[in-house]
Amino acid sequence: MKLESWNQTDNSLQKTFVFSSFVKAIRFMSAASTEIDALNHHPEWTNIYNKVLVTLRTHDAGNVVTDLDYKLSELLDRVYEGEVK
Repeated sequence: MKLESWNQTDNSLQKTFVFSSFVKAIRFMSAASTEIDALNHHPEWTNIYNKVLVTLRTHDAGNVVTDLDYKLSELLDRVYEGEVK
């Protein structure tokens, strides 16, 4: 698992994705949404201009990090690498 760029804190995985524009940040969120929905594990995320702040934790498991969170982090990293180029 490639988690070097994710911070594990407060029973969650956290990362800020940075883009060159607001449009690219929203495009990332849109591109990831279909795969996220298929995984049926949804992030807490916020967009502030060119940044998408993400927090992952599994609410059904008592707000802790589970395998689903690791899978979702990998999915988001993969989408980010495809979108940012």
